[in-house]
Amino acid sequence: MHNGRAMTFHVLTTFPGMFSGFLGETMMKRGIEAGIVHVNLVNIREHATDKHKTTDDTPYGGGPGMVMKVEPIFNVLKALKKAPSSKHQISNERIVLLSPRGKQFTQQIAQEYAKLESLTLICGRYEGVDQRVADHLADEELSIGPYILSGGEVAAMAVMEAVARLVPGFLGNPESLREESFSAKGQRAEARENQRALWAKAQGLGPTEYPQFTKPADFHGWNVPDVLLSGDHAEIERWRKKHSRAV
Repeated sequence: MHNGRAMTFHVLTTFPGMFSGFLGETMMKRGIEAGIVHVNLVNIREHATDKHKTTDDTPYGGGPGMVMKVEPIFNVLKALKKAPSSKHQISNERIVLLSPRGKQFTQQIAQEYAKLESLTLICGRYEGVDQRVADHLADEELSIGPYILSGGEVAAMAVMEAVARLVPGFLGNPESLREESFSAKGQRAEARENQRALWAKAQGLGPTEYPQFTKPADFHGWNVPDVLLSGDHAEIERWRKKHSRAV
């Protein structure tokens, strides 16, 4: 049994079943059984307040697809005692929204996360997550690469594995980490790759994402921008272009 520091991952998702193989058949299983890491899967749908357990709605300003609502995510974090008063105040915890608009995940970030006691990962779905989650609930947005997935679950698995293997005791032999390419020389290669990604964004290459909002228009005083409620499609389009960000 592991007697050192354990790390807890809280994963907020509408598809908890996606994690069964990852947690039950990989090194994560051994880490969990040894008490080195704990994983708390939370079904966001169970924290929706309407009878249909709705977690998404149509976007304000129009457009295709559905947007994940802020309220159920707020309710989960409140139940975990992580919102909103704890935001940015507890140095050994972090709340991360997995999003194509976020900063790119790197080995250096994995090393920073591995020092935490608790890492909360919010998995987006559909056309995105209501921007008020990023603005008021998450400490930061994180992307695993310059491409778009159907949801944050695959990204959450990548982050968890990269972080967990850096937690003392997870790999068994700490010498294994010293042999890996992302220590020293690998960090320089990582920096070069980040520079290429930043150059691509500066050139306007690749897809872009703009902030999304859905009902309610006012949640705890966090309001949807007036322009998205105006019905003026030309103004809405200008607002979206202004606030678009390359991914």
